[in-house]
Amino acid sequence: MADETNPQSQHQIQIQIDAAHASGVYSNLMMISHRKEEFILDFLFVPPQQPSAGQSAALRSRVITTPEHAKRIVRALQENIQRYEASFGVISEATDLPRNVH
Repeated sequence: MADETNPQSQHQIQIQIDAAHASGVYSNLMMISHRKEEFILDFLFVPPQQPSAGQSAALRSRVITTPEHAKRIVRALQENIQRYEASFGVISEATDLPRNVH
């Protein structure tokens, strides 16, 4: 998320991670909710073999952040998607999962 044109963003942060978190978690669905003070990002996993009538999603991770940081996340994702598509081609949006709006 570093902006090379802004000298203030040249700070480097050393990231420490334990073995339990190093592999990350897989998510194929995300739900977003918000209130004035915060955004809540719920990263979920919906198993592909479940029948759609009995579908359930397992919460894999919840991130709670400020509106200001949520906006920086969106900008960083947009920039990285542009770079990815420039290298690998256009990403098609998934259409097989439910779209929940909160």
